[in-house]
Amino acid sequence: MSHLSPLAHARAILVLGLPLIGSHLAQMALHVTDTVLLGWYGVNELAAVVLATSAFFVIFILGSGFAQAVMPLVASALGAGDETRVRRDARMGLWLSIGFGGLSYPLFWWSKPLLLALGQKPEVAGLAQDFLRIGGLGMVPALLVMVLKSYLAALEKTQVVLWTTVLAVLVNGVLAYGLIFGHWGWPELGVQGAALASVTVQGLSFIVLAFYAHHQPDLQRFHLFQRFWRADLEALKSVFRLGWPIGLTGLAESALFTATALMMGWVGTVELAAHGITMEAVALTFMVHLGLSNAATVRAGKASGAGDTAALREGAKVAIAMSVVFGLAMIALFLSLGTPIISLFLDTSKPGAAEILTFGVKLLAVAALFQMADAMQVMALGLLRGIHDTKVPMIAATVSYWLIGIPAGYVLGFSFGMGGIGLWLGLVIGLAFAATLMMGRFWRRVSVQVTAPGT
Repeated sequence: MSHLSPLAHARAILVLGLPLIGSHLAQMALHVTDTVLLGWYGVNELAAVVLATSAFFVIFILGSGFAQAVMPLVASALGAGDETRVRRDARMGLWLSIGFGGLSYPLFWWSKPLLLALGQKPEVAGLAQDFLRIGGLGMVPALLVMVLKSYLAALEKTQVVLWTTVLAVLVNGVLAYGLIFGHWGWPELGVQGAALASVTVQGLSFIVLAFYAHHQPDLQRFHLFQRFWRADLEALKSVFRLGWPIGLTGLAESALFTATALMMGWVGTVELAAHGITMEAVALTFMVHLGLSNAATVRAGKASGAGDTAALREGAKVAIAMSVVFGLAMIALFLSLGTPIISLFLDTSKPGAAEILTFGVKLLAVAALFQMADAMQVMALGLLRGIHDTKVPMIAATVSYWLIGIPAGYVLGFSFGMGGIGLWLGLVIGLAFAATLMMGRFWRRVSVQVTAPGT
């Protein structure tokens, strides 16, 4: 790879990254569909499923670390020409995901007492438990899907990941609509219908990807499911060692945004509504950076596995440059078209909409800074994962988010009276600090040694 021009690197990243960006956006559409349908069905049902899916997502983020570890491990094994290792690492990623998903299910079954203890209303907690007792069965297939997506991405088979996710959105929309409302002669199941649709789609997605991984001619040589029942302790340790810090990093970041939303609720209802809308807009642009980061992980993993330091550095520079260019374009968009963007998410005829719009435009201006900081930290995380460095980045991220970002947001928002704007500036500071620490670590690592696992 070292002889590739910057343009060739960019082309390779786009070929790998664009389908991943598409699949991330489609994944967002899955959650949006359920939210919209339940919003039509009932207020309590909507509140319950927002609560339930948030709880599911927290557990999922923690468990998905093992799935995400498969991507750099398989990429490195491929770069080193070790096809047996490809199978071993991916298979143990599947094992760990099954184990984690199984162990997490009791939390879903007995979720009502936990939600009541966290101060939720009994009727909402009960409906949330109804959802989670069925929806929790989807944790294992959802994690297995993540493992297969990582495996296929590392092997540069990203088109199938995209089309499977798009198909999942369509099937989920039909099933959820029928089962929530009782259309076409189906039973009206409300929140349980949404949960049943979700589990079905996760199961079908796993079957499609597993079938492809097993039968696709280019992939048959890896024999992914060969002797699946055999334990491989060495590979298990590798995936576990790399994966648990990734899961905790994801948890620290999602908790950062949850804490910010809670503090925004202290500022006011209008501000919280504007915050939610702005986060939706930012999340859409973030999916592009996340897809590029995934592509950078695969490319870095292959170069690291092959011991090709020059390709690792050049590929990293090109991936970062692409993320920066897109980020600058989004900054221009946010600053010039703030009102139309926020208006897309609002019924402007409703009471309070004008206030939400005004504040939302201000937040979107801060979001211009925010999304660049967020882009750089996710790119740094992706590159570090490519060279199997996850523990120190986990510590750096957690310190940046919780010891710098949250306190800075609180001080600016409440002590300095900047309100919601201050809270967002705190996010910017925390993410920028994380980006600086992790980018610095990556470039230090690749200037010294690229193939040794991180500490």
